[in-house]
Amino acid sequence: MNSLVDKYNIPGPRYTSYPTVPYWNEEGFTADLWKKSVIRSFSESNSEEGISIYIHLPFCEALCTFCACHKRITKQHSVEVPYLESVLKEWKLYLQLFDHKPKLKELHLGGGTPTFFSPENLRTLLQGIFDTVEIAEDQEFSFEGHPNNTTREHLQTLFDLGFTRVSFGVQDYDPKVQKAINRIQPFENVENVTNWAREIGYKGVSHDLIFGLPHQTWEAMEFTIRKTMELKPDRLAFYSYAHVPWVKGVGQRGFDENDLPSGDEKRRLYEDGKKLLEDLGYIEIGMDHFSLEHDDLYQSQIQKKLHRNFMGYTSSKTQLMVGLGMSAISDSWYAFAQNVKTVEEYQKLVEEGQIPVFRGHILDAEDLNIRKHILNLMCQLETSWNLQNSFPEIENSIEKLKEMESDGLVEISKNQIKITEKGRAFTRNVAMVFDLRMLRNKPETRIFSMTI
Repeated sequence: MNSLVDKYNIPGPRYTSYPTVPYWNEEGFTADLWKKSVIRSFSESNSEEGISIYIHLPFCEALCTFCACHKRITKQHSVEVPYLESVLKEWKLYLQLFDHKPKLKELHLGGGTPTFFSPENLRTLLQGIFDTVEIAEDQEFSFEGHPNNTTREHLQTLFDLGFTRVSFGVQDYDPKVQKAINRIQPFENVENVTNWAREIGYKGVSHDLIFGLPHQTWEAMEFTIRKTMELKPDRLAFYSYAHVPWVKGVGQRGFDENDLPSGDEKRRLYEDGKKLLEDLGYIEIGMDHFSLEHDDLYQSQIQKKLHRNFMGYTSSKTQLMVGLGMSAISDSWYAFAQNVKTVEEYQKLVEEGQIPVFRGHILDAEDLNIRKHILNLMCQLETSWNLQNSFPEIENSIEKLKEMESDGLVEISKNQIKITEKGRAFTRNVAMVFDLRMLRNKPETRIFSMTI
């Protein structure tokens, strides 16, 4: 395995979209084209499957130095109401594009720290949206909670509004690691919010763990996993730390690269962590998630309904996902669009009556085809595709697949590719073989985190 890590540990996308953001054709994108794609997607899909909404709530009271999300650090809670008013104004701009009331199937609050906002203000925001939609019978509402500031009132308020899933960012319980990433978070805080969620009636509690953090050792990782098992969350996100300090604003400056585990050490954290999780009853889902058998994520994988988007893996799919808030990304299936990245510009544009997108990508026929197959690989670990007849340019990449086959990472038949159990750790590498936009325009500088 060590030689494979050395061979395949290269910068690569996580494929929450295809094309990936650095390869969007921004010159061919306009706000008017984006609106047309939203209208098309809504008319094709809303009546049956409904739509998804992602709301980006960017404020945090302290900077976690492992985080690569778009956020605003402040302790001034006076920012809450003006920001939420802008989100509702943005939603009203989207409502103008629809010819009938949307059916809301999926809603996720992310950040930042959604629980930075008071329960009362979150209720006002959500009620403002719910008053304008029809809520699907099989709706899936979820949010990200910070164990240090999520209160029982937060959990109860959101549960009363239809939320049934919550994910808590744990990352690591080792004090040395927590200090390096500026995330001091006692186990007792995680235990409290997990127990409160279950007492209230949440059907799904998830914990996020990260491997590859500064000063992280296997002993620390094992301790974190075993402490997590005392609470037995329904699902786990077991993420690889993405070290991208060159990205403006991410704040990954609290440690030196020499403090990070080497490629081999990081792979051991994953391999041994995966084995321990499986020994404890968890099943690996897709690329970086685990769940117990009763969880919807596992059931979706069995039924081949697992989906992946900018929110990560989900147990259901909608064709249209509207992203609200500063830096939020939307997906109409035919196009992607991202909102402006500062709170001030976001609020200004919304106040002027503009949907606040600043860049995006209109997918062409080739993009749509490749997107489908990369999604298959990321979600089902296999895809069926006559490569030679589909894309002449990718013939040069067949040799790379054959090399991966000889390394035991994939199985190739006439029109099918399957990622093996051994190859799961290299799923991103397999997907990269199909990424024609990247193959045609390989980056001259590093723009992605390492795949391992």
